[in-house]
Amino acid sequence: MVKSMTGFGRAIKELDGYIISVEIKSVNHRYFEFYSRCPRQYGFIDDKIKSFVNSKVSRGKIECYVNIEALNTEAADVVVNNTLASAYVKALKSIAENYDLKEDFGASTISRFQDVLVIKKADEDEDKIWEMVKSVADEAIDKFVEMRAIEGEKMYDDIYSRSQFILDTVDFIEKRSPQTIKEYNDKLVERVHTLIGDVSLDEARIIQEVAIYADKVAVDEETVRLRSHIEQLREFLSSDDPVGRKMDFLVQEINRETNTIGSKCNDLEISQKVVDMKAEIEKIREQIQNIE
Repeated sequence: MVKSMTGFGRAIKELDGYIISVEIKSVNHRYFEFYSRCPRQYGFIDDKIKSFVNSKVSRGKIECYVNIEALNTEAADVVVNNTLASAYVKALKSIAENYDLKEDFGASTISRFQDVLVIKKADEDEDKIWEMVKSVADEAIDKFVEMRAIEGEKMYDDIYSRSQFILDTVDFIEKRSPQTIKEYNDKLVERVHTLIGDVSLDEARIIQEVAIYADKVAVDEETVRLRSHIEQLREFLSSDDPVGRKMDFLVQEINRETNTIGSKCNDLEISQKVVDMKAEIEKIREQIQNIE
């Protein structure tokens, strides 16, 4: 069944002296766009987790947040980035001089600036860290995909019911179209009688005119294609593969056939039904924009 591109999943575990948390969330996007934020010292995880998520998700704007806290702090040192600290001090003094302000900043103020204090840790096994992160990410993405699937079920029900409305309308149009031809024939005969009185009619000419009209307003091909498109749309709805782009194209074809029926028909009732169909098609299109 189809999945939504909107989802959220979070997992946290304590593994071998580390507390690891992974949070994944997404919104709809035409392609796969990934953004991650990991602790600076574990930057090697970024590409790995992108590939891992992409193996589970094909579309959407994904944001992934990874936090790794080492419980054993004995092997960690906090060092000062003196070059950056000096630059901050110089900048603060310049502000104080230029604006005649008191220099009331101290070491605690400077230390709060980003990257002035740097945590230096003993070398860690990157493969081991990644395997732990991956196990947590796997749990988070399971929850993420589950939420997408739940949203997908709601979208399935909505799109399916709207597609049924379109099929019911196609039934109406197919039944109504022959009646419009008969009504045209009756009006044509009545009009000719009004114009020429009781003079005998040229039945062959009348039949020819009705045949030309019938050919102009015939929508058999369009209704057959509409049924085929709706059937294919429902097959996509039941698919476990990413089908959002295919469905988007298919809805364009459904809309095109509907427009053709609207341009051919010369009947108020059919015209009103076409307007209703187009409204439902637009709602289906909106839903499809959020399908993976």
